[in-house]
Amino acid sequence: MRDFGLNDADVAASRSKYGTNRLTEQETESFWDKLRDNFNDPMIKILIAALAINVTLVVLNATGVIKGEEMAWYEPVGIAVAILLATFVSTFSEYRNENAFQKLQDEASKIKCKIYRNGEIAELPIDDIVTDDAILLQPGDKVPADGLVIDGSIKVDQSVLNGESKEAEKNAAPEDYHDENANMDFLNKYKVFRGSVVYSGNAVMRVSVVGDRSVYGQIAKELQTDDDRETPLKVKLGGLADTISKFGYIGGVAIAIALLFQRIVLHNGFDPAQIAAYCANWSVILNDLIHAIMLAVIIIVMAVPEGLPLMIAIVSALNMGKMLKDNVLVRKIAGIETAGSLNFLFSDKTGTITRGKLEVVTFIDGDCNEAKAYSAVQAGVKKYLSLSIHQNTDSVMTGHGEHRRAIGGNATERAVLAFFPDASETVSVKTLGKIPFNSANKYSATTVSGDVNLTFIKGAPEKILQKCKFYIDAEGEKKPYLKYDALNAKIDELAGRAIRVLALAVCEDKIINDESLPEGDWTLVGVVGIRDEVRPESITAIKEVHGAGVHVVMITGDRRETAVAIARDAGLLTADSDIVLTSAELAELTDEQIKEKLPRLRVVARALPSDKSRLVRIAQEMNLVVGMTGDGVNDSPALKKADVGFAMGGGTEVAKEAGDIVILDDNFNSIDQAILYGRTIFNSIRKFIVFQLTINVSAVLINFVAPLLGQENPLTITQILWVNLVMDTLAALAFGGEPALHRFMQEKPKRRDEKIVSGVMWSSILTGAVWTFLVSVVFLFTNIFSRSGGFFAEPDSMHTAYFAFFIFIAVFNAFNARTDKLNLFDSISGNKNFLKILLLIAVVQVILVYVGGGVFKCNGLNGAQWGVVLIAAASIIPVDLIRKAVRNAAPAVA
Repeated sequence: MRDFGLNDADVAASRSKYGTNRLTEQETESFWDKLRDNFNDPMIKILIAALAINVTLVVLNATGVIKGEEMAWYEPVGIAVAILLATFVSTFSEYRNENAFQKLQDEASKIKCKIYRNGEIAELPIDDIVTDDAILLQPGDKVPADGLVIDGSIKVDQSVLNGESKEAEKNAAPEDYHDENANMDFLNKYKVFRGSVVYSGNAVMRVSVVGDRSVYGQIAKELQTDDDRETPLKVKLGGLADTISKFGYIGGVAIAIALLFQRIVLHNGFDPAQIAAYCANWSVILNDLIHAIMLAVIIIVMAVPEGLPLMIAIVSALNMGKMLKDNVLVRKIAGIETAGSLNFLFSDKTGTITRGKLEVVTFIDGDCNEAKAYSAVQAGVKKYLSLSIHQNTDSVMTGHGEHRRAIGGNATERAVLAFFPDASETVSVKTLGKIPFNSANKYSATTVSGDVNLTFIKGAPEKILQKCKFYIDAEGEKKPYLKYDALNAKIDELAGRAIRVLALAVCEDKIINDESLPEGDWTLVGVVGIRDEVRPESITAIKEVHGAGVHVVMITGDRRETAVAIARDAGLLTADSDIVLTSAELAELTDEQIKEKLPRLRVVARALPSDKSRLVRIAQEMNLVVGMTGDGVNDSPALKKADVGFAMGGGTEVAKEAGDIVILDDNFNSIDQAILYGRTIFNSIRKFIVFQLTINVSAVLINFVAPLLGQENPLTITQILWVNLVMDTLAALAFGGEPALHRFMQEKPKRRDEKIVSGVMWSSILTGAVWTFLVSVVFLFTNIFSRSGGFFAEPDSMHTAYFAFFIFIAVFNAFNARTDKLNLFDSISGNKNFLKILLLIAVVQVILVYVGGGVFKCNGLNGAQWGVVLIAAASIIPVDLIRKAVRNAAPAVA
């Protein structure tokens, strides 16, 4: 036995010279870092500006620098609370999920390795490995560092590094071997790389590169850069913030001018002499000017929907919790809404669209009877099939119940054994000879003696069928005249579906010298079809995602024929115009040519990691919102670059660090759910904006016109505070719980530069705002309500009634805003808090009417007056229903 490994002194020297195997951890944001970043939200910035102006005016007013109506300190306090609530809720939700993610990463990093130290094998943590350590590699192990195989031979899966699904054979390097190439030479038959997985064989490797200098570490380090590409929602909110700012500033200035016009001109009855006398009194003019500025500031603040950031935080937090239950872990809160805006999704095949493991999908016996499960196999054939599976394999079954699985051997042998894990025939035999499978022979064979004396052969059909003169029939009898033509037709059909076929046969002769297959005529047991099968739920999910307008492109390292067959079964290839490209073909195309083909591209086969990053970049140049799925280290750059990266939960730690969202069950159906939740969030935000801007626009209109008609303050500052802040916060909670409805998946994706307030939304906002304004004018300035003989003859009762009316019309309009259906209670059972919160608002308002007193300027209402208030407020419902009916009828008329 060769002497491997280092002693303690060697380890210390190596660690001192080359460092440890620990990867530099990607710097994570602390709670306070995330909180600081959330203050960069465009809507928060507007609120901060409004808060600064308010605080300045309140301080100046309190210190007597400016005089006039006393400014309430509640206003800046309310704005500050809205800012803090919005940022803290958003930050806490993201921080909590990030901690859950880090726990997953910590568990994944607790890998133990079998290391030769001081002449013995010790199990030590992966971080303790040093350069020149000797490590024992066995099936199922992850290679813990880069190095050379120095003893034995193994087959490894390097797909996490290079995307190639084929197992790579690694053999012991000659003693005089010198590695001239220090780069990512995955084809080198002596070198193994961190992150790859041992499938079969046993070997000892000598570590040559550790930690950040390994291929795995280099890719991980490259990902620790920030991407300054803004999320679609941030782009849209930035546009909305600009619009609201302009509207608020123009409205505020216009209202200030209107107030001054009312004070200077209207109050003086258009009499030039009185106007001149008024203007001569500079203290009065200054006082009115300050009052006008104060009112303008209030209107500017009123135009800003300060509840919007809080609402976005609440709806994101609520849906993050729901998504986790559906196996979707959101690391970055922006990833949710971005998922809802996807135009393009580049998806891995293995483990995402397919199950991620080889399975026997069919069995065909010599009579061409086909069985999809072992239980459906003909009774007479079962005995020989069971013996063929269990006596000629290097795999064994382990575990119990749902944890029972095949281990050892290669992936094909594990798939065949899992087809019938428990032998139906218990026999006592001993092995007389064995020929292991190799890629040159394309078969394996085992001769046994005892209760049965047979040789079992398994291999490629072209190697087996030509020697079979007999077959086993349904009764278990050996029959002549094998149906070659029919059987080969079946095999060709399976090959066309990218199903790999193995033939199973038995023979009464023995293996010759453990080298040659037995002579004589063989008997066919049957053929098994093996494939990494498409997940049934993926087919449904892909259909739904396509229906949502998201273009899905499958990217795989498999050859073209396999990729095409899988894509057809998954529903990705449906038309003759659909395009399939290999990596080589993609490399020959210019970026402009790819942009022309991208709308019809469905599959990229034999893909390289660089292909993924290139496709993401090109799609983003076309102003598309791009998603990428991946699980390997090689996928990480593309995951990082995409607008939203979906990392698979069973993938590498580096891929999960690069992703925005982790799909814990590695299932395409979960990506479908992430898109649905993203759209739910976006639609909830839009509903809230309709509700909020309807209030804001109507308030600005009323406060602009009222001074011109002789009514300076339809609502007091304290009343405005209740309308503007409390209603914002409570409404944010009400709209934040909207359910995820599958009809959202029938909507087209929103363009990255599409305005967040659509034309339909503006029709709703303006209809509601104008109607509220018109009813307010009738309420405040006509004999019906406010003048002598009206319902509210006393000024105090009129102001109280109008305050109640304004709150209740907003409450009724919330039902209009939450659905675009004529049925206002559509899916309301999915958001039970909506009714509870609106009821709370109504109850609080009624209480304020009676106990508000001097603070809210309320003096109670009688039954008749309440009836007028509620009827006037409820009138907004039929008005909006008429708007919806006209909108729904418009396409039919066209």
